[in-house]
Parts: sequence; structure tokens; C-alpha cells
Amino acid sequence: MLTKIRAAAAKESGFTLVELLVVIAILGVLAGVVVFSVAGIQDTSQSSACKTEASTVRTAEEAYYVKNKLYTNNAGLVTAKLLGTTPTLVTTAGTGAPVGTTYSIAWAGATCTGVTPAITP
Repeated sequence: MLTKIRAAAAKESGFTLVELLVVIAILGVLAGVVVFSVAGIQDTSQSSACKTEASTVRTAEEAYYVKNKLYTNNAGLVTAKLLGTTPTLVTTAGTGAPVGTTYSIAWAGATCTGVTPAITP
């Protein structure tokens, strides 16, 4: 019995070079797909961050207006404790005649370029 097992083991060989190269090629293709997928996820997350911050600032502006009957800028929203920190992706300003009757939200830098443009109510 042991002789038959040793004889069978002697006849078996490992993987061939071609088999190994095929596996490596498949792994390379899968790695390439993953790399490009992750790059797209980062772009989507940045876009979502821009939209979310603009929405948060818009809500804070409306809350400020309800209390004070005029709109303000980022610093005014932080002072009124409607925002915890100064937004980094968007800027806002109370505008109109008289000042503060409307407001506008604009992107603070190139980070949000390509996302929906400035929001004005």
C-alpha cells in the first residue's frame, strides 16, 4: 500500500510555468480593476462632501434668518452656534438690498469644482 502511494506521488508534479503565469495574469487584471474602482469612489465621496456641506450651510442660513430676519456669512453662523466650525468647502454671504435679505453659497476652492454650482435661494 505504501509503495503504491510513493509511486503515485513520484508521478505527480507541481504546477507548470504556464499555469502559474495564467494565475499571475488574472491577479494582475483583478488588481487593475480594483485600482480604478477605488479612484472613482474617492471622486464620489468628495462630491458628496461638497453637497453635504452646502446643504448644512443652507439649513443654518435659514435657521439664522428665522431668528434674526436677515442672512449672514460663515462667521455669523458659527457665532450664532448654528455651525460647530467654519465650513472649509463653501462660503456664504448675506447679500441683497438691504444687506442680508438674500444669501449665496459658493465653493471655497477648487475642491468642489465640477459639482453643482453655487446655491442661491
